[in-house]
Amino acid sequence: MNVLLEKWDTPFGLPPVAEIRDEDFGPAFDEALARARANILAIAEGPAVDLAGVIEALELAEGDLDRVSGVFYNLAGADSSEAREALMRELAPKMSAFSSEVTNNKALFAKIEALWQGREGLGLTAEQLRVLDLYRRMFVRSGAALEGAAAERLTAVKARLAVLGTQFSQNLLADERAWSMDLPEADLAALPGFVQDAARAAGNEKGTGPVVTLNRSLIVPFLQFSPNRSLREKAYEAWVARGANGGETDNRAIAAEILALRHERAQLLGYADFAAFKLEPEMAKTPDAVRDLLMRVWEPARAKALADEGILEGMLRADGFAGPLEPWDWRYYSEKRRKAEHDLDEAALKPYLSLDAMLGAMFDCSTRLFGLEFREIAGPFYHPDVRGWEVTRKGEHVAVFLGDYFARGSKRSGAWCSAMRSQRKLGGEQRPIVVNVCNFAKGDPCLLSYDDARTLFHEFGHALHQMLSDVTYGFISGTSVARDFVELPSQLYEHWLEVPAVLEAHARHHATGAPMPADMLKRLLDAGTYDQGFATVEFVASAIVDLEFHTGSPPADPMQKQAEVLEGLGMPRAIRMRHATPHFAHVFSGDGYSAGYYSYRWSEVMDADAFAAFEEAGDAFDPETAGRLERFILSAGGSEEAEALYLKFRGKMPGVEALLKGRGLLDAA
Repeated sequence: MNVLLEKWDTPFGLPPVAEIRDEDFGPAFDEALARARANILAIAEGPAVDLAGVIEALELAEGDLDRVSGVFYNLAGADSSEAREALMRELAPKMSAFSSEVTNNKALFAKIEALWQGREGLGLTAEQLRVLDLYRRMFVRSGAALEGAAAERLTAVKARLAVLGTQFSQNLLADERAWSMDLPEADLAALPGFVQDAARAAGNEKGTGPVVTLNRSLIVPFLQFSPNRSLREKAYEAWVARGANGGETDNRAIAAEILALRHERAQLLGYADFAAFKLEPEMAKTPDAVRDLLMRVWEPARAKALADEGILEGMLRADGFAGPLEPWDWRYYSEKRRKAEHDLDEAALKPYLSLDAMLGAMFDCSTRLFGLEFREIAGPFYHPDVRGWEVTRKGEHVAVFLGDYFARGSKRSGAWCSAMRSQRKLGGEQRPIVVNVCNFAKGDPCLLSYDDARTLFHEFGHALHQMLSDVTYGFISGTSVARDFVELPSQLYEHWLEVPAVLEAHARHHATGAPMPADMLKRLLDAGTYDQGFATVEFVASAIVDLEFHTGSPPADPMQKQAEVLEGLGMPRAIRMRHATPHFAHVFSGDGYSAGYYSYRWSEVMDADAFAAFEEAGDAFDPETAGRLERFILSAGGSEEAEALYLKFRGKMPGVEALLKGRGLLDAA
């Protein structure tokens, strides 16, 4: 027997990681796929023509495959290896072929269509009707209505896209692993202690002396604090060159092929371009609506960034450099300016923001808002760095939450939330196993920047969306919502980090236990909108490039298209895109955020307004408002259209002004 396919007699049904070997995954996937195929064939060819026999049977048909996938893909992203990467490459076309096989099954689609056409006589609940609608939509958008050569071509296109997305992400990880820069003693000594510790820890992992790597939690503070301009340039250029270094790991041709295939996919399905196809089920609906939002944010952000650029260039010249200000200079001089204007020194701030302290703050907020309690549990988990908690409410089990917080060579960059198991009630109550993954620089203790702490809260907002889910069908569970709605819970949860009482209670010095001094806390919160011109410009530029890539005909040369779009925007020369094309994993490692990177800003319009509901109630932990938030947003999953859910919570839709105010850009608008 393969342990991945057996019933797991483990606490909370956690994967028995100590018993799972890499060589178990391939056979487990083969068997799980075979079982899923048999189950789906039985549904398609069977006599059932009701919701239970078709839709509900489909919900449960891939149970073994879901379980094996839940373990493997979490491992592949957070603790990769050559064997796991090889299997990912092998699985990409297999999984795509299986998906196409299901949606191309004409008998199955005919049953779903018959249910949809006769829906008014079925006596369905609102949730059942929603799930039926979404299944039909998924089949149609996957090409179920296509015939002959068009159907065959779409299957081939989707299979090739799956292969290319895997290759893109593995190339990026390879480039990130391969590069490091030794730090001579004099340059190491010029850095704050926490950066020195992170550089030593990174070197220990590589078996060398102190190094700078391409991990964001190390390279960003290096760029902030290193006075050696030539080393900053070297590190920065390596960071932005990921995926564009030539050779086998170069992603530029892959990006071009992905864009061309996406355009073909959209046209096969009857859409003008991929953006029109992708945005149809989202809140935004159209590329024009997205472009309008982004440009309304772009103009004031650019104006603020250009004003800031002039100030920073003056500081550069005062240091004896002729200028102009370069991208590898911005963070260094911005940090100096922040210290001068706000008397805020990140090196002095970080001892109050240890990972353990911020975890305590994060959990405490969810206890006060939703009554959740957290009890740390023992592993083993999939890596020694992973920690786990049982989540309960009034003594009842809610979820298992896993936190994997430290950077390592086997982990892809960035931060994300995933579920090894999602919530559902169909077939028996299934409670979720939710994973937050970050890439903080490891230390003893691990000290976070304020931006790191915000990332911690952000990903936990996604986790709450999964853990508090309360729906019957896994298809609409947790974060299974419109892409431009999925970031609302995560970005909203960041706001509780800004509540003074939260930091007063939890921001304590890791060595002495002393609370953060009141004047430091005030300066930290007063600086909340500092450098938002830069942060907004680098993000919105990436979102606009993503949108233009997928609108109209695909570019033969994405790098040229990127340059043209940025030139048309008047991109400040000292700021680069947050994610240049060759390492834009959100957009090219899969379809998740393709033509959808804007969704962070779309959700931000709502999250600023949603937190205002608590402010209007006079209490950041107002029980009635928290109850509405849980009922209509966090527990509802995709049970209704996103706009309907938000209107039930708030009573109105917000304007872009809330976003601009939250970023301190309203005066520049």
